[in-house]
Amino acid sequence: MHVSTPLPEDYRPGTLPELFLNGLSRQRADAARTRGSDGAWTSTSTDEIGRRARALALGLRARGFARGDRIAILARTRLEWALSDWGIAMAGLPSVPVYPVLPAEQVQYILSDAGARAVFVEDQEQLDKIAEIEADLPALELAIAFEPVTAPAGSALETMQLDELSRLGEAAPEALAETYESHARETRPEDLATLIYTSGTTGDPKGVMLTHGNFHSNADLALRVFPVDSSDVALGMLPLAHVFERTVGHYIMWHAGVTVAYAESTNTVARDLGEVSPTFMAAVPRVFEKVLERAEEAARTAGGAKEKIFGWARRVGERRAIADLEGRRTGPLLGLQAAVADRLVFSKLRARTGGRIRYFASGGAPLPPAVGLFFFGAGLRVVEGYGLTETSPILTFNPVDAIRLGTVGKPIPGTEIRIAEDGEILARGPQIMAGYFNRPEATAEAIDEDGWFHTGDVGEIDDHGYVRITDRKKDLLITAYGKNIAPQPIESEIKRHPLVAEAVMLGDQRKFPIVVIVPEYAVLRPRFHGVEEAADADLATDPRTRSLLRRAVRECCREFAHYEQPREVLVVPGPFTIEGGELTPTLKVKRRVIQTRFADAIDALYERAEDAMSRREKERDGP
Repeated sequence: MHVSTPLPEDYRPGTLPELFLNGLSRQRADAARTRGSDGAWTSTSTDEIGRRARALALGLRARGFARGDRIAILARTRLEWALSDWGIAMAGLPSVPVYPVLPAEQVQYILSDAGARAVFVEDQEQLDKIAEIEADLPALELAIAFEPVTAPAGSALETMQLDELSRLGEAAPEALAETYESHARETRPEDLATLIYTSGTTGDPKGVMLTHGNFHSNADLALRVFPVDSSDVALGMLPLAHVFERTVGHYIMWHAGVTVAYAESTNTVARDLGEVSPTFMAAVPRVFEKVLERAEEAARTAGGAKEKIFGWARRVGERRAIADLEGRRTGPLLGLQAAVADRLVFSKLRARTGGRIRYFASGGAPLPPAVGLFFFGAGLRVVEGYGLTETSPILTFNPVDAIRLGTVGKPIPGTEIRIAEDGEILARGPQIMAGYFNRPEATAEAIDEDGWFHTGDVGEIDDHGYVRITDRKKDLLITAYGKNIAPQPIESEIKRHPLVAEAVMLGDQRKFPIVVIVPEYAVLRPRFHGVEEAADADLATDPRTRSLLRRAVRECCREFAHYEQPREVLVVPGPFTIEGGELTPTLKVKRRVIQTRFADAIDALYERAEDAMSRREKERDGP
């Protein structure tokens, strides 16, 4: 199948400097908000953002950086990240965003592969990380710190503060300063804007080359289906190193004139929501899953009437949500029940988001339909879209007035989606990357001669033009009997159980699938007596844990086909972490790492299970 949305007649390719300068022409006193050490939120105007970005751009040029020189940013999401990004773009330089949670050896790989000449670092921790690897980074010559730092002992790398670079730019020679805007406007849509390194779930990360035209088209065209404007306030909380937050929470918000309030950290989002009262926020599905899990656990812990009220309210909310999504009127009885459920349960949940959310945008991974339905029932719309790093990232988005849960919506303007014969989703449009940095063979594999980008995702298009993702092509499990199993929906269902923190399906070329589980120890401990002080590793090997989790898996997987249901459970201590190598920076599990790390235990589990199957078959068939 094939579905497309044409380019608007008024669309013209552009660049990030154009996007930035156009945004400056719409002056606002409250373009950004940050929370100070005194707890007060401070506003920053467009004029101030323009002044500071100009100073950084001229400072970089005064230091001798020229077109083509790559500048890295190693920091969490904050205003200084956004300012540095604008400064780099206005200087005509490509950026290299790096997740601050990455260990030193992974940072070294990215900066070395990119050939970065300078790096913006957030604080002493990140500067120390660079100092560990600077000997293996011959191209790196300068670190620019957002916060006060001290040069690490033995480091030969030149270090300066962000304010120092700004002052250098403010004092730039007149001949340089006069060319600030004209130099930026010389940037062409086809010029490289950034190198974003993929998470590397199946090998070394690849540098995705996104052009100015890629980003500009995605910000411009996606905004035509994103209902946000200058009356909105967004809370920025995802990593700006992730292309989803960078395009949606940074470029689109600037282009639309939305005020962006930067969460102090990922740990303060709940507090910041209440203080900022945003109208919009972008998040990954795991954020919404955790909110639902906490609500479920709070109801279970309360027990009695409160647990029953929560369950009743949830069912009522879901019935109302289904009626609304299908365009049906709710009857008077359901309307009355919904009003009571709202007062008793859902109004409190909305209050914790600040009480003004118009909708959330979800991306980065499939959103389980049950999670979306719960939020709709609570009066909080979660609108799902789809894209990849290689697509800048937005390919599709659900029309806010015609949402179909379980789908990722329709193509945004200028985008074509096609389903290949093997089920793979192919995409074509102005947001498709220029290729992988220094990897022509990988680029040729990803983008065919007709310009179709092969996403690696498997999906389908319904009769109304909505796209549905079923799994990653490389994640599909094909059993020894030739049965195809899409593990992600099954894993998502298992992870919704309160006893499960992580679930990873395995079973490619095996007779049946199994699931590797990290227990949710805070929920598990109260189930047993006398284990309050037990180590997680001891609880993981406790036979009672495996018994509980086997029952939980059976309970969660009843609706799946028999061949899709995990036959056995392998319990491992966990937790899975980025630092431990089990998770990507976007919190996706590296299936191959799990399979390799627990290979002996997996083989032993299969051997025992297959022996048991053989014994049962012999008993059934008789002598």
